[in-house]
Amino acid sequence: MTLPSPSVLIASFYRFTPLPEFRSLREGLLEVCARTHVRGTILLAHEGINGTLAGDDHAVREVLQHLERIPGCEQLEPRVSRSLKSPFHRMKVRLKSEIVTLGAPGVSPFAGTGRYVEPEDWNALIEDDDVILIDTRNDYETSVGTFPGAVLPGIRSFREFPAWFQAFRETLGEAASPPRIAMFCTGGIRCEKSTALLKSQGFEEIYHLKGGILNYLERIPTETSLWSGECFVFDERVTVADDLQEGAFALCRGCRRPLSAEDRASPDYEEGVSCPACLGDTTPAQRERFRERARQTRIAEARGEGHVGAMPSSPRRSMSTDVQRSRPTAADADDSGRAPQARSKKISEL
Repeated sequence: MTLPSPSVLIASFYRFTPLPEFRSLREGLLEVCARTHVRGTILLAHEGINGTLAGDDHAVREVLQHLERIPGCEQLEPRVSRSLKSPFHRMKVRLKSEIVTLGAPGVSPFAGTGRYVEPEDWNALIEDDDVILIDTRNDYETSVGTFPGAVLPGIRSFREFPAWFQAFRETLGEAASPPRIAMFCTGGIRCEKSTALLKSQGFEEIYHLKGGILNYLERIPTETSLWSGECFVFDERVTVADDLQEGAFALCRGCRRPLSAEDRASPDYEEGVSCPACLGDTTPAQRERFRERARQTRIAEARGEGHVGAMPSSPRRSMSTDVQRSRPTAADADDSGRAPQARSKKISEL
């Protein structure tokens, strides 16, 4: 049997650069994306740009070339991959206060970040007993995999990180000099902000994994990898494992959390509706709405059509009072929506 070859090009990118007129960029981006039929999400803010695009090669290249004409966004070098189908239903260009939401006024990567550590040098760093290793990701991400020995903040969104670190800092006690700290996230963008936060508080020996976990899993052989478990990604793969192969987790369509085989075997799991983690947090009316969404999705799939809204991408919070807690968006997702075998390339190489 001959398998179809992946034809959809996916490009993920970010760039911290001053964009004082970022609001004026939105209409031009929407126009070029509509004309080329590219789908995805682009976030624009005063501090830069963050996005993921999907479409045919020529179309994605045209949009990226449009982006590179923005002062400060030259030579984006996106990470690219291929997929059998687009992971997006529509194109969104959003104006934000931050391209990755830390919520700490005055903290900016422009003032300085940690030192990048290549994946090949990461093992030696984190095996040093004098290094404190911090996983900056959210609780639903760390639940499926992390580096052994990492401190897990247990946060629900990245904007909780500053308060968590302030409390964690108090547990370190007084030392002759600030400790060495290594940080990591899915694709790198959150560590640009978290290391800038620590630098602003006087920490000097701060390191972060260049390209994040995905770059590590892509470049480090399984036999020498220190990674344990799988890595949550914000797309339909849900998780990836060594060499970025698709993982074993599924996604709860009710709360958007990753589900293991054990979770899916629970009597509290209903496909498309709820799982053991969220069954008690949703009302009967909400579950009935989810069932209808699942039914419409199945009908659309049977017709060979896409169903907008059928593929939630990140965990939804408790909804017992119909008021959702703050939940991750593309800004929390960093640059992690990639398919297997992603590679960084110049636009001219696409």
